[in-house]
Amino acid sequence: MDTVEIETRADFALWAIQRAQEIVTAEGAAFALAARDMDEEALAKSAAALGQAISEAMLEVFDGLVAE
Repeated sequence: MDTVEIETRADFALWAIQRAQEIVTAEGAAFALAARDMDEEALAKSAAALGQAISEAMLEVFDGLVAE
């Protein structure tokens, strides 16, 4: 994982957009395929993976805000 220094709101917005793109690229395709194929088990698994990726991204931000 790369370390990014966020000094302004614009820096944060850019980081958030880039992370969202990464998450959708990594997890969104499996979700879309499962939805297209109407595979409920695969849909549930891919939705959980998408949610997990979003949660991890939010924790990544929080961990960066907490003073060590």
